[in-house]
Amino acid sequence: MPSPILSWQVWALLAAVFAALTAIFAKIGVENVNSDLATFIRTVVILVALGGILIALGEFRGLPEIPARSYAFLILSGLATGASWLCYFRALQLGNASQVAPIDKLSVLLVAIFGVTFLGEKLSALNWLGIAAIAGGTFLVAYRA
Repeated sequence: MPSPILSWQVWALLAAVFAALTAIFAKIGVENVNSDLATFIRTVVILVALGGILIALGEFRGLPEIPARSYAFLILSGLATGASWLCYFRALQLGNASQVAPIDKLSVLLVAIFGVTFLGEKLSALNWLGIAAIAGGTFLVAYRA
């Protein structure tokens, strides 16, 4: 059995915690800043931080070994991430973090649909029930009466 510190569940939970902090910090940060400029600043911080990590770990040496197909999809992923961030920061500037973040998390529903459609992943009826609950919960949290 793998060590809990290396499990995907631990990393996914940490991702959720940092995503929540991202929403709160970003909402405060975009108060008096153009949302596109705020996204740029965030991106520079990420580039510098990840560059430092890769240099410290000596991981840049693997760049030439990456297959062209992987590069193509990583570039597409980067473009999708950039578009997501631009939209997310604009939404945070215009709306409440407690409403924007749940709608953003509809990505869970879309990943399930895309995974089944494009990657051939299989989901059980119970999995689909969970996805429906996420969608319903998103609506209940994001829309105020």
